Amino acid sequence: MSYQKSTFRHPKLALNDLGLTQQAYEGPLSTLCAGCGHDSIGGAIIQACHELSLPPHRIAKLSGIGCSSKAPTYFLNKAHGFNSVHGRMPSIATGANMANRDLVYVGMSGDGDSAAIGLGQFAHVVRRRLNMLYIVANNGVYGLTKGQTSATSDRGSKSKGGEENLLEGFDLATMALQLGATFVARSFSGDREQLIPLLKAALSHQGFAFIDIISPCVTFNNHGGSTKSYDYVRDHVQTASVTDFIPVKEEIISACPVGKTCRDICLHDGSIIRLQNVGESYNPENRQEAITAIEQCKAEGEILTGLLYLDHKAEDLHKVLETTSKPLNTLAESALCPGNDVLSVINDSFR
Repeated sequence: MSYQKSTFRHPKLALNDLGLTQQAYEGPLSTLCAGCGHDSIGGAIIQACHELSLPPHRIAKLSGIGCSSKAPTYFLNKAHGFNSVHGRMPSIATGANMANRDLVYVGMSGDGDSAAIGLGQFAHVVRRRLNMLYIVANNGVYGLTKGQTSATSDRGSKSKGGEENLLEGFDLATMALQLGATFVARSFSGDREQLIPLLKAALSHQGFAFIDIISPCVTFNNHGGSTKSYDYVRDHVQTASVTDFIPVKEEIISACPVGKTCRDICLHDGSIIRLQNVGESYNPENRQEAITAIEQCKAEGEILTGLLYLDHKAEDLHKVLETTSKPLNTLAESALCPGNDVLSVINDSFR
């Protein structure tokens, strides 16, 4: 059975400053599981780019391997796109960014793609402060390979099959702060009221912007982030014998009031996740305080969301390396290949 996305749109859809409707930022029909949080993230990216009036053809979307890395197929259909090998998206993004600084770079990855096989690449793209938005759709499981716990699953978490994770999990937001990211945020795929402004701010940031988005897996819904915040409540989904069955679930939507702990959100497997938004008195310009706040919430069984850190005076990699202000594809051969005399001067400078 095949499906096609309807091309009908209301004739009075809002236009942005470029005269484009939101349809210009959409993609084909998603084949992700019904109710997947990744589709919610894609919808938020569509709305954010439309409201920012970003030209779709001036955006480059990059990804690795996994459900999250498959998700960019379904948004920004008119943007440049590159689906790299597992864990290697940061290298592709770095090369493209160095060659053409005029594009807006959006990298979408997952907790397996960034926290496991791609951890080394993730660490280096953060410390280099590449000018891009790096999104991790974090569901704590390997959804493409039947729901094993991932590197972001905390010790004590259990897979759908009941296996307990005996290893400590990574907190990618804390890691990004420690490695030098100049914009760090965390959100929940079902909280569009919080997520869309964060995406717009990150897309406007000059430097490396990182957003860890808790995006529960509807099929292997272990947890959405820190398993220490869960009260495990088993139901029949956990003991289903047909592991290939993908139940149709409704998208989980919940807004978190500023400075208050949300009501507990019950996920599709019956487990509970507890989110807390940063308060109005929270200072996002202190890196150490941000790390402390994240760890304190974890100790209290909560996951801190919102804008965690921002360095508005940050310099990106182009500024640090003093690269040309023009994309390489606009330079003439004489500039790209200046000859032996210029090469000798460059070589002498390193002696």
